[in-house]
Amino acid sequence: MDDTLQELQRWYAKHCDGEWEHQYGIKITTCDNPGWWMKIDLMGTDLNTRLYKPIADNVDASGFPQGDRWMHCFIKDDVWEGAGDETKLLIIIKMFLAWAATQ
Repeated sequence: MDDTLQELQRWYAKHCDGEWEHQYGIKITTCDNPGWWMKIDLMGTDLNTRLYKPIADNVDASGFPQGDRWMHCFIKDDVWEGAGDETKLLIIIKMFLAWAATQ
């Protein structure tokens, strides 16, 4: 069984220190493309200064979808953002966790 959600919960819990969670956190919402949009605040984490190579699959230079199947992951203003079509939520979460686990 896939434990991706449990891994995301562990990452979140690790950063809840009585302060961080009052100002920062994780947001998962839907978007009207249709699809998913996940935002994870990096401020106050060890990921805040880590480089991330954006992933753009079937999106234009502005990040807008160019077909039914698309995904775009990037960092903007100290927030890791992953967006994708309605089939990509699990992949987006895994993309973040794989990057977060690298040293």
